Amino acid sequence: MHHIRRRSSRVGSPSNTVIVSVSVFALCCGLWLLGDGAATNAPPQPSTAQAYSAPDGRGSGRPSEQAAALPPSPPDRIRVPAIGVDAPLTGLGLTSTGSLDVPPPERTNLAGWYEAGTTPGETGTAVVAGHVDNAEGPAVFYSLGALRKGDTVEVGRRDGGTAVFTVHAVEVYDARDFPDEKVYGAAKRPELRIITCGGGYSRTTGYRGNVVVYAHLTDSR
Repeated sequence: MHHIRRRSSRVGSPSNTVIVSVSVFALCCGLWLLGDGAATNAPPQPSTAQAYSAPDGRGSGRPSEQAAALPPSPPDRIRVPAIGVDAPLTGLGLTSTGSLDVPPPERTNLAGWYEAGTTPGETGTAVVAGHVDNAEGPAVFYSLGALRKGDTVEVGRRDGGTAVFTVHAVEVYDARDFPDEKVYGAAKRPELRIITCGGGYSRTTGYRGNVVVYAHLTDSR
């Protein structure tokens, strides 16, 4: 996972956070990859077929594929059946330097959500982040880059409900070209971003960028 420096401002509803400045600093060095060679153990990366296909770059979900927004409720669990993820969520704040904090790297089956922003299921862009690995091996989002359009993400909420999101794009970015507005910009519908490390691996600098999953709310129960 990476440290993400961010500055937030509110637009529209109080829950719709726009992140207007992002800098990326490597946190997960992938030291375990050196054991058997990076080519053998490198996590999957998304293909170009999973990139945005809509001309406006905002995904291809049609109105009939969207569900009504839910009231705010903090999330407590994330499940991604296609890649076997079933993990608790912890709230993430900002560090003293203004970067997004991250889950403890030793807790490999733990993800975090930016609790000062949109809660998953309400209108706006909710952000979930987690490690791809640590020095011992794979972590919660090791297989994130293997997701495909149409896969689902289930977020359990503290109000007892579950927000179900459908993936409409999976992309990978070099840290130098991270598209801040595209990833963190305000949304008019309930959307979710899931972020982990990716973009290739260097023995000297670790992962070169991030894998980002884009999804929108399609059901609730």
